Amino acid sequence: MRFFKDLSLSAFTAGFVAVLVGFTSSVAIVFQAAQAFQATPQQITSWMWALGLGMGLCSLVPSLLLRQPVMVAWSTPGAAVLATAGLAGGFSMAEAVGAFMVSALLITLAGATGWFERAMNRIPMEIASALLAGVLARFGLQAFAAAQTALPLVLLMLGGYLVARRVVPRYAVVVTLALAIAFVALRGEMRWSSVQFELAMPVFTAPQFSLSALVSLALPLFVVTMASQNLPGVAVMRATGYDLPVSRLVTMTGLATLVLAPFGAFALNFSAITAAICMGPEAHEDRARRYTAAASCGLIYVVIGIFGAVITGLLTAFPKELVVAIAGLALLGTIGNGLAAALRDEAHREAALITFLVTLSGVVVAGVGSAFWGVVAGSLALFVQQYGRERARGA
Repeated sequence: MRFFKDLSLSAFTAGFVAVLVGFTSSVAIVFQAAQAFQATPQQITSWMWALGLGMGLCSLVPSLLLRQPVMVAWSTPGAAVLATAGLAGGFSMAEAVGAFMVSALLITLAGATGWFERAMNRIPMEIASALLAGVLARFGLQAFAAAQTALPLVLLMLGGYLVARRVVPRYAVVVTLALAIAFVALRGEMRWSSVQFELAMPVFTAPQFSLSALVSLALPLFVVTMASQNLPGVAVMRATGYDLPVSRLVTMTGLATLVLAPFGAFALNFSAITAAICMGPEAHEDRARRYTAAASCGLIYVVIGIFGAVITGLLTAFPKELVVAIAGLALLGTIGNGLAAALRDEAHREAALITFLVTLSGVVVAGVGSAFWGVVAGSLALFVQQYGRERARGA
């Protein structure tokens, strides 16, 4: 099978790091969202089953079919919206499931009609690259900020990364991750007590539809998923040079969410940070073989879905400093490439810089994250600076 011929240790490690970063950085928010709807422990485990299976299959299958990296994740901003609105509105789990399904239908329509892809096609590459750099730069900053609480670990990882980049550049992230795991294990800093050995069992919840849940849950979930997840996700694809069928993939995520929503899959969408890990040069020097990193990530997510609590415990056993540090180091190359592409053309440089800074700021307005507002600010700046110039040159 071609997959096994194309697979490399660096690609598999990129897939594992993507899961580690994506899972541990936001699983607590997903738990809070479930608890906001009075979820039982069995229902929370079912959420992990549904989300793991959905993310895994939606990443694994299209990556193998297209031989391009397709990365799907849960909506972290969506989980945050659900956690807040769920507590404030006192919604039941049945009402929440109904809202998940309405949001999934809207996402499916956005993909099937092609309007989302058409909107993305109008965004200049410099703006998309600046958006990518802004989204990822926060992880780069967090990698070094972790030195405040785990200085020996971060210094070891940075030193190991720099040496490995000189000696074995293709396996720099592999070497760094192995050093970090060995270091924290020897120091007894792995939280093994969080590991519980049990399989995940799906729990079906019949949907209940209400106007209040539609307004308070479904519409905000749809907006933040499209603006804060799918938009930067497409920007990563474009900035890393992959021409994927965006509309069909958005439709796929919407349908998968619709099917799995009664079991707890609240929103499946394109990933940005973890996609950059699997689509960047650290995954594989050959762009045509990086799909194996995304496929590996998808396979691990499927295992997470099946084994639920066991894998959740294993992944959350890592110290948070290790997670943010390995994420930042793994993304250095992609951040640099994004900035270089964003600032390359002087005519777009200032607009791209505005996009980068607004995105990096992390500002949230009307519940919508900085990725969306970065694109808005950069596009407005570009419009003000460029409008009428082509006409003037033609005259």
